[in-house]
Amino acid sequence: MRIRDMNWMMVEDYLKRDDRAVIPVGSTEQHAQLSLMVDCILSEKVSADAAEPLGVPVFPTVHFGVTPYFRAFPGTISMRLQTFLAVIEDMLNCLKEQGFKRIVLVNGHGGNGSAQQLAQEWMTNNPGMRVKFHNWYNAPKTWAKVKEIDPVASHASWMENFPWTRLQGVKAPTQQKPMISYEQMHRSNAQEVRTLLGDGNFGGYYEKPDEDMNALWAVAVEETRALIESKWE
Repeated sequence: MRIRDMNWMMVEDYLKRDDRAVIPVGSTEQHAQLSLMVDCILSEKVSADAAEPLGVPVFPTVHFGVTPYFRAFPGTISMRLQTFLAVIEDMLNCLKEQGFKRIVLVNGHGGNGSAQQLAQEWMTNNPGMRVKFHNWYNAPKTWAKVKEIDPVASHASWMENFPWTRLQGVKAPTQQKPMISYEQMHRSNAQEVRTLLGDGNFGGYYEKPDEDMNALWAVAVEETRALIESKWE
């Protein structure tokens, strides 16, 4: 249930019987031949698919994250760390004021991990509130499925190439790209990262059959739904 399909009165009525909410968190950044908004598309869709049978509202995706290393790729927008954390905190504060008490941050971008530490600090300062931070793409069952399909998987590789993240008329390369050096990337500035990555894929095949991708998606949705449903105390 997306919040865009509700009015404020419907939300007020919902809060009389439930206090859960889901916030997808993504990033607008290079993903090789895929959409610049892969992280937003996937975090929003896995949230909506998981929450729909539960009737839990899914708020609009946070479209920008922390991705300074990709700033040399046109179209990438990176928030400063303090800006990103302030946005997340403001959202949590608003939801608390309105009566939401259990909130899931469904994250689709590795650079946003600092929100997990913020959530722990925020819960300490706001007794009675619960926040779960969920990296949907490398959660245990989902990551195990990735490894089952192909152990060589990374940013902008096949594991992010779903029918809903592809661009019409854009064909992906068919070869397996060698993995880049993470150590070298982590000591490089944005322009050096662009040179290191080339098209942006970190390594691995660019695509897999839709049968594999649909199987992976089913695991991700089920794992995300289980997180929304259980173990809040």
